[in-house]
Amino acid sequence: MISRKVRKDLSIAISSALIVSLFVWTTLFHMFPLAHAVNLTNVSDTLSDSRPGFGANHTITYTNSTTTTTGQTVVFTFDPNTSAFGGVANITTSTVTSTQMTILSTCGSGGHTVSLATSSNALTFTVCPSASLATGTITLKTLGSVITNPTSTGSYIIRINGSQANSADTRIAVVNGVNVTAAVATTFTFTVTGVASGTTLGNGATTTLTSTSTTLPFGTIAPNTHAEMGQLLNVTTNASNGFAVTIHDDQDLTSQTGNTIHLFTNGNAQGTPSVWTAPSSTINQPWTYGHFGITSDDASGTLQFGTSTALYAGGFQSTSTLTVFAWTGPSDGITQNVGQARVGFRIEIGPLQAAANDYTNNLIYVATPVF
Repeated sequence: MISRKVRKDLSIAISSALIVSLFVWTTLFHMFPLAHAVNLTNVSDTLSDSRPGFGANHTITYTNSTTTTTGQTVVFTFDPNTSAFGGVANITTSTVTSTQMTILSTCGSGGHTVSLATSSNALTFTVCPSASLATGTITLKTLGSVITNPTSTGSYIIRINGSQANSADTRIAVVNGVNVTAAVATTFTFTVTGVASGTTLGNGATTTLTSTSTTLPFGTIAPNTHAEMGQLLNVTTNASNGFAVTIHDDQDLTSQTGNTIHLFTNGNAQGTPSVWTAPSSTINQPWTYGHFGITSDDASGTLQFGTSTALYAGGFQSTSTLTVFAWTGPSDGITQNVGQARVGFRIEIGPLQAAANDYTNNLIYVATPVF
Protein backbone atom coordinates (compact mmCIF):
# COMPACT_ATOMS: atom_id res chain seq x y z
CA MET A 1 0.00 0.00 0.00
CA ILE A 2 1.51 3.35 -1.16
CA SER A 3 1.64 5.93 1.55
CA ARG A 4 0.10 9.35 1.21
CA LYS A 5 3.51 10.98 1.22
CA VAL A 6 4.79 8.76 -1.60
CA ARG A 7 1.70 9.49 -3.73
CA LYS A 8 2.23 13.20 -3.25
CA ASP A 9 5.87 13.01 -4.25
CA LEU A 10 4.96 10.95 -7.37
CA SER A 11 2.32 13.52 -8.44
CA ILE A 12 4.81 16.35 -8.09
CA ALA A 13 7.35 14.43 -10.20
CA ILE A 14 4.84 13.75 -13.02
CA SER A 15 3.75 17.38 -13.13
CA SER A 16 7.33 18.56 -13.29
CA ALA A 17 8.02 16.16 -16.18
CA LEU A 18 5.02 17.46 -18.14
CA ILE A 19 6.12 21.05 -17.66
CA VAL A 20 9.63 20.25 -18.83
CA SER A 21 8.28 18.32 -21.85
CA LEU A 22 5.98 21.19 -22.84
CA PHE A 23 8.83 23.66 -22.55
CA VAL A 24 11.10 21.53 -24.72
CA TRP A 25 8.35 20.98 -27.40
CA THR A 26 7.57 24.68 -27.54
CA THR A 27 11.23 25.60 -27.83
CA LEU A 28 11.85 23.07 -30.57
CA PHE A 29 8.71 24.24 -32.51
CA HIS A 30 10.08 27.75 -32.67
CA MET A 31 13.56 26.57 -33.48
CA PHE A 32 12.38 24.25 -36.32
CA PRO A 33 9.16 25.64 -37.95
CA LEU A 34 7.11 23.21 -40.11
CA ALA A 35 7.53 23.54 -43.91
CA HIS A 36 4.37 24.24 -45.97
CA ALA A 37 3.48 25.00 -49.64
CA VAL A 38 2.80 28.52 -50.87
CA ASN A 39 0.04 29.04 -53.40
CA LEU A 40 0.79 30.48 -56.82
CA THR A 41 -0.64 33.97 -57.20
CA ASN A 42 -2.27 36.04 -59.96
CA VAL A 43 -3.45 32.87 -61.67
CA SER A 44 -5.66 33.21 -64.76
CA ASP A 45 -6.55 31.42 -67.99
CA THR A 46 -7.90 33.46 -70.91
CA LEU A 47 -9.67 31.59 -73.71
CA SER A 48 -9.69 32.69 -77.34
CA ASP A 49 -13.15 31.10 -77.77
CA SER A 50 -15.47 30.15 -74.91
CA ARG A 51 -18.15 28.30 -76.90
CA PRO A 52 -18.90 24.66 -76.08
CA GLY A 53 -17.08 22.16 -78.30
CA PHE A 54 -15.02 24.79 -80.11
CA GLY A 55 -11.24 24.77 -80.37
CA ALA A 56 -9.61 27.50 -78.31
CA ASN A 57 -6.22 28.81 -77.35
CA HIS A 58 -5.43 29.07 -73.62
CA THR A 59 -3.27 31.86 -72.24
CA ILE A 60 -2.38 30.79 -68.68
CA THR A 61 -0.54 33.28 -66.49
CA TYR A 62 0.63 32.95 -62.89
CA THR A 63 3.29 34.22 -60.50
CA ASN A 64 5.58 31.78 -58.68
CA SER A 65 7.48 32.97 -55.62
CA THR A 66 9.73 29.90 -55.58
CA THR A 67 12.40 28.74 -58.01
CA THR A 68 11.61 25.48 -59.77
CA THR A 69 14.74 23.35 -59.94
CA THR A 70 16.21 20.51 -61.97
CA GLY A 71 13.97 17.44 -62.15
CA GLN A 72 10.92 19.16 -60.72
CA THR A 73 7.72 19.17 -62.75
CA VAL A 74 5.10 21.78 -63.57
CA VAL A 75 1.78 20.17 -64.50
CA PHE A 76 -1.15 21.93 -66.14
CA THR A 77 -4.29 19.83 -65.79
CA PHE A 78 -7.36 20.70 -67.83
CA ASP A 79 -10.38 19.79 -65.70
CA PRO A 80 -9.10 17.07 -63.32
CA ASN A 81 -12.70 16.20 -62.35
CA THR A 82 -14.15 15.09 -65.69
CA SER A 83 -11.39 15.32 -68.34
CA ALA A 84 -13.90 17.17 -70.49
CA PHE A 85 -11.36 19.00 -72.66
CA GLY A 86 -10.33 17.40 -75.92
CA GLY A 87 -7.06 17.44 -77.80
CA VAL A 88 -4.76 17.96 -74.82
CA ALA A 89 -2.73 14.90 -75.76
CA ASN A 90 -2.19 16.39 -79.23
CA ILE A 91 -0.26 19.39 -77.94
CA THR A 92 3.34 19.44 -79.23
CA THR A 93 6.27 21.79 -78.86
CA SER A 94 5.01 23.62 -81.97
CA THR A 95 1.56 24.27 -80.48
CA VAL A 96 2.59 25.56 -77.06
CA THR A 97 4.87 28.43 -76.06
CA SER A 98 5.91 30.04 -72.80
CA THR A 99 7.79 32.81 -71.14
CA GLN A 100 10.42 31.60 -68.67
CA MET A 101 10.38 28.12 -70.25
CA THR A 102 12.11 26.86 -73.38
CA ILE A 103 9.96 23.86 -74.28
CA LEU A 104 11.62 20.81 -75.87
CA SER A 105 10.35 17.36 -76.75
CA THR A 106 13.38 15.92 -74.96
CA CYS A 107 15.77 17.67 -72.62
CA GLY A 108 18.59 19.80 -73.93
CA SER A 109 20.89 22.49 -72.64
CA GLY A 110 19.82 25.94 -71.57
CA GLY A 111 18.96 27.89 -68.48
CA HIS A 112 15.16 27.51 -68.73
CA THR A 113 14.77 24.30 -70.72
CA VAL A 114 11.97 21.87 -69.95
CA SER A 115 10.75 18.69 -71.63
CA LEU A 116 7.10 18.21 -72.56
CA ALA A 117 4.95 15.15 -71.94
CA THR A 118 1.19 14.95 -72.51
CA SER A 119 -1.73 12.88 -71.37
CA SER A 120 -5.45 12.99 -72.06
CA ASN A 121 -5.93 16.02 -69.83
CA ALA A 122 -2.53 17.28 -68.70
CA LEU A 123 0.67 18.88 -69.90
CA THR A 124 3.73 18.00 -67.84
CA PHE A 125 6.90 20.08 -68.06
CA THR A 126 10.03 18.63 -66.44
CA VAL A 127 12.93 20.96 -65.71
CA CYS A 128 15.98 19.68 -67.56
CA PRO A 129 19.33 18.93 -65.93
CA SER A 130 21.34 22.01 -65.00
CA ALA A 131 18.28 24.19 -65.64
CA SER A 132 15.82 26.03 -63.44
CA LEU A 133 12.79 28.27 -63.65
CA ALA A 134 13.20 31.59 -61.91
CA THR A 135 10.61 33.21 -59.69
CA GLY A 136 8.22 35.67 -61.25
CA THR A 137 5.42 35.68 -63.80
CA ILE A 138 5.13 32.74 -66.19
CA THR A 139 2.83 32.62 -69.20
CA LEU A 140 1.90 29.44 -71.04
CA LYS A 141 0.01 29.77 -74.33
CA THR A 142 -1.41 27.00 -76.49
CA LEU A 143 -1.55 27.62 -80.24
CA GLY A 144 -3.62 26.48 -83.18
CA SER A 145 -6.82 25.91 -81.17
CA VAL A 146 -5.76 22.28 -80.68
CA ILE A 147 -7.52 21.99 -77.33
CA THR A 148 -11.33 21.82 -77.65
CA ASN A 149 -13.68 23.12 -75.00
CA PRO A 150 -16.07 20.82 -73.12
CA THR A 151 -19.32 20.29 -74.96
CA SER A 152 -21.39 21.40 -71.96
CA THR A 153 -21.52 24.91 -70.59
CA GLY A 154 -20.18 25.47 -67.10
CA SER A 155 -17.16 26.34 -64.97
CA TYR A 156 -14.08 24.13 -65.30
CA ILE A 157 -10.89 23.88 -63.24
CA ILE A 158 -7.46 24.52 -64.70
CA ARG A 159 -4.96 23.20 -62.16
CA ILE A 160 -1.26 24.07 -61.91
CA ASN A 161 0.78 21.77 -59.67
CA GLY A 162 3.44 19.08 -60.01
CA SER A 163 6.50 18.46 -57.88
CA GLN A 164 7.30 22.18 -57.86
CA ALA A 165 6.84 23.77 -54.44
CA ASN A 166 3.66 25.69 -55.19
CA SER A 167 0.28 25.05 -56.79
CA ALA A 168 -3.05 26.70 -57.52
CA ASP A 169 -6.36 26.31 -59.31
CA THR A 170 -8.09 28.72 -61.63
CA ARG A 171 -11.29 28.35 -63.62
CA ILE A 172 -12.61 29.08 -67.07
CA ALA A 173 -16.26 29.46 -68.09
CA VAL A 174 -17.65 27.71 -71.16
CA VAL A 175 -20.70 29.59 -72.40
CA ASN A 176 -22.87 29.54 -75.48
CA GLY A 177 -22.12 32.05 -78.22
CA VAL A 178 -24.55 34.86 -78.92
CA ASN A 179 -26.12 34.70 -82.36
CA VAL A 180 -26.41 38.24 -83.69
CA THR A 181 -28.86 38.91 -86.50
CA ALA A 182 -29.60 42.13 -88.31
CA ALA A 183 -31.23 43.33 -91.48
CA VAL A 184 -30.25 46.26 -93.69
CA ALA A 185 -32.87 47.55 -96.07
CA THR A 186 -31.86 47.69 -99.72
CA THR A 187 -31.51 51.14 -101.24
CA PHE A 188 -31.39 52.09 -104.88
CA THR A 189 -31.94 55.50 -106.46
CA PHE A 190 -31.39 56.35 -110.12
CA THR A 191 -31.89 59.85 -111.51
CA VAL A 192 -31.44 61.46 -114.93
CA THR A 193 -30.79 65.20 -115.16
CA GLY A 194 -30.42 67.55 -118.12
CA VAL A 195 -27.05 69.05 -119.03
CA ALA A 196 -26.46 72.61 -120.23
CA SER A 197 -24.93 73.60 -123.57
CA GLY A 198 -21.16 74.03 -123.44
CA THR A 199 -20.61 71.29 -120.83
CA THR A 200 -17.49 69.20 -121.39
CA LEU A 201 -17.80 65.56 -120.40
CA GLY A 202 -14.99 63.71 -118.71
CA ASN A 203 -13.87 62.16 -121.99
CA GLY A 204 -13.64 65.45 -123.88
CA ALA A 205 -17.04 65.51 -125.61
CA THR A 206 -18.70 68.94 -125.39
CA THR A 207 -22.42 69.61 -125.59
CA THR A 208 -23.72 72.13 -128.12
CA LEU A 209 -27.34 72.18 -126.95
CA THR A 210 -29.19 72.04 -123.62
CA SER A 211 -31.15 68.94 -122.62
CA THR A 212 -33.66 68.17 -119.88
CA SER A 213 -34.18 65.04 -117.82
CA THR A 214 -36.82 63.76 -120.28
CA THR A 215 -36.05 65.42 -123.64
CA LEU A 216 -33.24 65.80 -126.15
CA PRO A 217 -34.54 68.66 -128.33
CA PHE A 218 -32.02 68.79 -131.19
CA GLY A 219 -34.17 71.13 -133.28
CA THR A 220 -33.12 71.76 -136.89
CA ILE A 221 -29.80 70.16 -137.70
CA ALA A 222 -27.46 71.64 -140.30
CA PRO A 223 -25.62 69.25 -142.64
CA ASN A 224 -21.95 68.41 -142.22
CA THR A 225 -21.77 69.49 -138.59
CA HIS A 226 -22.65 67.58 -135.47
CA ALA A 227 -25.04 68.54 -132.68
CA GLU A 228 -24.55 67.11 -129.19
CA MET A 229 -26.55 66.90 -125.95
CA GLY A 230 -25.79 65.31 -122.62
CA GLN A 231 -27.53 63.89 -119.58
CA LEU A 232 -26.26 63.37 -116.04
CA LEU A 233 -26.78 59.94 -114.47
CA ASN A 234 -26.64 59.48 -110.68
CA VAL A 235 -26.93 56.19 -108.81
CA THR A 236 -27.08 55.69 -105.04
CA THR A 237 -27.21 52.14 -103.73
CA ASN A 238 -25.96 49.82 -101.00
CA ALA A 239 -25.93 46.85 -103.37
CA SER A 240 -22.78 44.91 -102.51
CA ASN A 241 -22.10 44.00 -106.14
CA GLY A 242 -22.97 47.36 -107.64
CA PHE A 243 -25.21 48.11 -110.59
CA ALA A 244 -25.40 48.59 -114.35
CA VAL A 245 -27.24 51.21 -116.39
CA THR A 246 -28.11 50.23 -119.94
CA ILE A 247 -29.86 52.10 -122.73
CA HIS A 248 -31.80 51.12 -125.82
CA ASP A 249 -34.28 52.83 -128.16
CA ASP A 250 -37.72 51.87 -129.37
CA GLN A 251 -36.80 52.65 -133.00
CA ASP A 252 -34.30 54.58 -135.06
CA LEU A 253 -34.97 58.33 -135.39
CA THR A 254 -37.89 58.12 -137.83
CA SER A 255 -40.20 60.68 -139.47
CA GLN A 256 -43.90 60.18 -140.17
CA THR A 257 -43.05 59.71 -143.83
CA GLY A 258 -40.75 56.81 -142.92
CA ASN A 259 -37.37 58.50 -143.37
CA THR A 260 -34.69 57.47 -140.86
CA ILE A 261 -31.54 58.83 -139.25
CA HIS A 262 -29.72 55.57 -138.66
CA LEU A 263 -27.44 54.60 -135.79
CA PHE A 264 -23.69 55.20 -135.81
CA THR A 265 -21.91 54.36 -138.04
CA ASN A 266 -23.69 54.42 -141.37
CA GLY A 267 -26.54 52.32 -140.04
CA ASN A 268 -24.52 49.37 -138.71
CA ALA A 269 -25.40 50.01 -135.02
CA GLN A 270 -21.77 49.64 -134.00
CA GLY A 271 -21.58 48.24 -130.48
CA THR A 272 -17.88 48.85 -129.83
CA PRO A 273 -17.06 52.53 -129.21
CA SER A 274 -14.85 54.17 -131.82
CA VAL A 275 -13.80 57.62 -132.98
CA TRP A 276 -16.67 59.62 -134.46
CA THR A 277 -16.79 59.77 -138.25
CA ALA A 278 -19.14 61.77 -140.46
CA PRO A 279 -21.81 59.98 -142.52
CA SER A 280 -20.37 58.80 -145.83
CA SER A 281 -23.43 60.15 -147.75
CA THR A 282 -23.26 57.53 -150.51
CA ILE A 283 -26.00 58.07 -153.10
CA ASN A 284 -28.82 55.50 -153.09
CA GLN A 285 -27.65 54.23 -149.66
CA PRO A 286 -29.96 56.07 -147.21
CA TRP A 287 -28.35 54.45 -144.18
CA THR A 288 -25.22 56.52 -144.95
CA TYR A 289 -27.00 59.89 -145.03
CA GLY A 290 -26.85 60.57 -141.30
CA HIS A 291 -26.29 58.85 -137.98
CA PHE A 292 -26.96 59.05 -134.26
CA GLY A 293 -24.49 57.85 -131.60
CA ILE A 294 -23.83 57.84 -127.86
CA THR A 295 -20.78 58.29 -125.61
CA SER A 296 -20.20 58.11 -121.84
CA ASP A 297 -17.54 59.49 -119.52
CA ASP A 298 -17.81 56.49 -117.17
CA ALA A 299 -14.23 55.21 -117.11
CA SER A 300 -15.04 52.09 -115.09
CA GLY A 301 -17.89 50.55 -117.06
CA THR A 302 -18.11 47.54 -119.33
CA LEU A 303 -17.51 49.60 -122.48
CA GLN A 304 -14.71 52.14 -122.64
CA PHE A 305 -15.96 55.32 -124.28
CA GLY A 306 -12.58 57.05 -124.14
CA THR A 307 -10.87 59.21 -121.54
CA SER A 308 -9.25 62.12 -123.38
CA THR A 309 -10.91 61.54 -126.76
CA ALA A 310 -14.59 60.63 -126.80
CA LEU A 311 -15.53 57.38 -128.50
CA TYR A 312 -19.06 56.71 -129.77
CA ALA A 313 -21.24 53.65 -130.26
CA GLY A 314 -24.55 52.97 -131.97
CA GLY A 315 -25.46 49.56 -130.64
CA PHE A 316 -28.47 50.61 -128.63
CA GLN A 317 -31.24 49.69 -131.03
CA SER A 318 -34.48 48.17 -129.75
CA THR A 319 -33.19 44.63 -130.16
CA SER A 320 -30.12 45.13 -127.96
CA THR A 321 -28.81 47.20 -125.06
CA LEU A 322 -25.67 49.19 -124.43
CA THR A 323 -24.11 49.60 -120.97
CA VAL A 324 -23.28 53.26 -120.41
CA PHE A 325 -22.62 53.31 -116.63
CA ALA A 326 -21.63 50.55 -114.21
CA TRP A 327 -19.94 49.96 -110.87
CA THR A 328 -19.04 46.87 -108.83
CA GLY A 329 -19.98 47.96 -105.28
CA PRO A 330 -22.00 50.45 -103.25
CA SER A 331 -22.25 53.94 -104.73
CA ASP A 332 -22.81 57.38 -103.25
CA GLY A 333 -24.54 59.13 -106.13
CA ILE A 334 -21.88 61.84 -106.49
CA THR A 335 -18.45 60.31 -107.11
CA GLN A 336 -17.45 60.18 -110.76
CA ASN A 337 -17.34 56.61 -112.15
CA VAL A 338 -18.88 55.31 -108.91
CA GLY A 339 -22.10 57.20 -108.33
CA GLN A 340 -22.10 59.61 -111.24
CA ALA A 341 -21.46 59.65 -114.98
CA ARG A 342 -22.59 61.70 -117.99
CA VAL A 343 -23.64 60.49 -121.40
CA GLY A 344 -23.51 62.42 -124.66
CA PHE A 345 -25.78 61.99 -127.70
CA ARG A 346 -24.49 63.14 -131.10
CA ILE A 347 -26.30 63.55 -134.42
CA GLU A 348 -24.64 64.39 -137.71
CA ILE A 349 -26.25 64.40 -141.16
CA GLY A 350 -25.01 64.88 -144.68
CA PRO A 351 -26.73 66.87 -147.43
CA LEU A 352 -28.65 63.80 -148.65
CA GLN A 353 -30.58 63.22 -145.41
CA ALA A 354 -34.31 63.47 -146.15
CA ALA A 355 -36.00 66.64 -144.93
CA ALA A 356 -38.53 66.28 -142.11
CA ASN A 357 -39.37 68.20 -138.97
CA ASP A 358 -40.63 65.25 -136.94
CA TYR A 359 -37.80 62.73 -136.57
CA THR A 360 -38.36 61.04 -133.22
CA ASN A 361 -37.71 58.01 -131.06
CA ASN A 362 -37.68 57.11 -127.36
CA LEU A 363 -34.60 56.17 -125.34
CA ILE A 364 -35.07 53.79 -122.41
CA TYR A 365 -32.63 53.63 -119.49
CA VAL A 366 -32.67 50.47 -117.41
CA ALA A 367 -30.80 50.63 -114.07
CA THR A 368 -30.23 47.27 -112.38
CA PRO A 369 -28.69 46.83 -108.90
CA VAL A 370 -26.85 43.61 -108.04
CA PHE A 371 -27.31 42.72 -104.36
